[in-house]
Amino acid sequence: MNKNFYITTPIYYPSANFHIGHCYSTIIADSIARYKRLDGFDTFFLTGSDEHGQKIEKKASETGVTPKEYVDKIVANAKDLWKQLDISYDRFIRTTDEDHVKCVQKVFKKLYDQGDIYKGEYKGLYCTPCESFWTETQLVEGKCPDCGREVQLVKEEAYFLKLSNYQDRLEKYIEEHPDFIQPESRKNEMINNFIKPGLEDLCVSRTSFKWGIPVTFDTNHVVYVWIDALSNYLTALGYLSDDETLMKKYWPADVHIVGKEIVRFHTIIWPIMLMALDLPLPKKVFGHGWLIIDGGKISKSLGNYRDPREYIEKYGKDAVRYYVLREIPFGSDGNFSEEALIGRINSDLANVWGNLVNRTVGMANKYFDGTISNSKVNEDIDKPLVDDISSLKSRTDKLLDELQISKILENIFDLLRACNKYIDDTTPWVLAKDETKKGRLETVLYNLLEAIRVSNILLMPFMPTSTKKVIETINSENNSFKEAKFIDNLKYTVSKTPSPLFERIQSE
Repeated sequence: MNKNFYITTPIYYPSANFHIGHCYSTIIADSIARYKRLDGFDTFFLTGSDEHGQKIEKKASETGVTPKEYVDKIVANAKDLWKQLDISYDRFIRTTDEDHVKCVQKVFKKLYDQGDIYKGEYKGLYCTPCESFWTETQLVEGKCPDCGREVQLVKEEAYFLKLSNYQDRLEKYIEEHPDFIQPESRKNEMINNFIKPGLEDLCVSRTSFKWGIPVTFDTNHVVYVWIDALSNYLTALGYLSDDETLMKKYWPADVHIVGKEIVRFHTIIWPIMLMALDLPLPKKVFGHGWLIIDGGKISKSLGNYRDPREYIEKYGKDAVRYYVLREIPFGSDGNFSEEALIGRINSDLANVWGNLVNRTVGMANKYFDGTISNSKVNEDIDKPLVDDISSLKSRTDKLLDELQISKILENIFDLLRACNKYIDDTTPWVLAKDETKKGRLETVLYNLLEAIRVSNILLMPFMPTSTKKVIETINSENNSFKEAKFIDNLKYTVSKTPSPLFERIQSE
C-alpha cells in the first residue's frame, strides 16, 4: 500500500482583504493533511500565492510600489492568517519563487518544442479580474460568467496551447475515471458546458503587460497566469530540476481541493497540460462550494466583510475551524453567520463535548479521587456504546476518503451525545450511593473516559488546540490513531482542576 499522500489547495491571488471564505479551502485541506499524517501517511500539503498577472501590475502601479513589493506585504498577511488558524502546510509556494519561475519556463519551452504550443494572434474577450478568456457564447448577458463584470476585447500576438488536440482523450479519461472530478454536479457541468461544446485552443501568453514569467525564447511575451499558477503543483516537487526526489515520491497528487469557480481550469487546462507533458493526472479534483452571507458572496463593498482574525480572537481558532468544517456539507454552498457560529459553539462544543468532559472528570474526582481503572462490571447497556467507540475510526476513514468532513464531525459528536445519554441512563450518582455498586460505577466512568479519549484522537486533525487540552484533562497517554479504539485495560488519573473546554456564549 502506498503510504504517501499529496494534497493541495489553490494558490491564492494576493488580496489585501482576506475573508472567512478565503480560509475555507485551506482549513479543509489542513484537516485532511493532519488526519493522513496521524494515520501514518507520509503527507505533503501545499498551498501558496499566485502573484503574477495584469490586475496585480495595475494595483501595484496605483499604490506607487513595484508588483513584488505589493505582493510581499500581502503574502506576509496571508502567512500570518494561516498561522492564526494552525494551518500545517509543508510548503508555501510563491509564483515569484526562483525554482517555480525556472520550472514554468522549462514547461512552456517543452510544450512549444513538441508542438503543443504554437504562435498566433489572439482576438477575443478577456476578464482582467478573473484572468480568464471567454468566448461570446460563454458570456452571461454580455459579461464574465464568473464575476459578472465587463470583459474587454483583446487583440495581440500570442502563443496558444492546443487544447483541441486533447479533447477526445480528456473525455475518455473522465469517463474511465468517474472519481476524477467531484462532486458529480461539477463533473456534469464541466462535460456539458465546456468540453462537449468543443474545446478551443487556449491563449497562453500576453504582451500587453510585463508582470509575469517571461517566455525564454520570446521575451516580449509573459506566460498566461493560469499556466503559471497550475504548474505550482509540479514545481513544488522539483519537477524538471536537478532533484526530482519529491516528484517521484508524491506525484500524482491525491487530491486538489479547489473552489467551484476554478474547477474549469483544474479539470480542463491542467489535465491537458499533464497529458502533453506525459505525466499522470491527479487522482481527484474536488470543487467545493462557497461560504456566503445572507445568500450573497462575502464582499467588502457589500459591507459584510470581516477579517477572519476578528472571529479567531473573539471565539478561538478551533471554534472557527469547527464551524466551517461542520456547518457546510462539503461540495455545497454554505451560509456563514456569527449567530450560527455562536450556535455551534454553544450546542456542540460547550453543551455536548465540553459538558461531557467536565461531567466525567468531575465524577471521577468525586467518587474515585480522580483515578479510574476498568472494573469490568459490565451490563447490556454498555455494548452499544463500546461498539460505537470501536467502530468510529473505520467510519471516519471511509468518510475521509469520500471527503465528507462534515459527516465525520457529525459521527464523532453523535458518539459524544450518546455518552451524555449513557450518563443519564446509567445514573452514576445513584450507583455512588450503594457501596456494592462501586465496581459498576467505575466501569461506567471508564467507558466514558474511553469514549472521550477515542473521540478526542479523531478530533485532533480538526481542532488541534482543544484536543491537547482534553489530553491534559484526562491525562491520556494513548493518543495515536492506531489506539483509536476501545481498550479495556488502561488507567486514568484525571486532572483535579479541569478548566472548561468551551464557555457558553451569550449572543449580543
